[in-house]
Amino acid sequence: MTRDVAHKLKYMKPANIYSTFFPALQGARSKMSSSNENSAILLTDTPKQVATKINKYALSGGRQTIEEHRKLGADLSVDVPYMWLTFFLEDDDLLEDIRVKYSKGELLTGEVKKVLIEQI
Repeated sequence: MTRDVAHKLKYMKPANIYSTFFPALQGARSKMSSSNENSAILLTDTPKQVATKINKYALSGGRQTIEEHRKLGADLSVDVPYMWLTFFLEDDDLLEDIRVKYSKGELLTGEVKKVLIEQI
């Protein structure tokens, strides 16, 4: 309604921009920073650097042990590799399959990180 009236009152039509931000590799509670080169993947990073950063620094929602992970599954609300896959993975069916299997414990953290590394 505001957009219809704004022009008549000689105002510009308002607009909203909705966006979603990538979480830092250390998790959504931290931020990407140029002072910490391991908090983000940079365009200048080599494939080897990308793999190292994801494997070493990406916060996982996996459990402490494989047995516990297989029993309880991953916590996707804090899992950075899964969050990044929601941006990079174009195959929605594959993403849903990963979500279901990872949350049930059928997929391990290393397997999800491997998919992310391949996508990036």
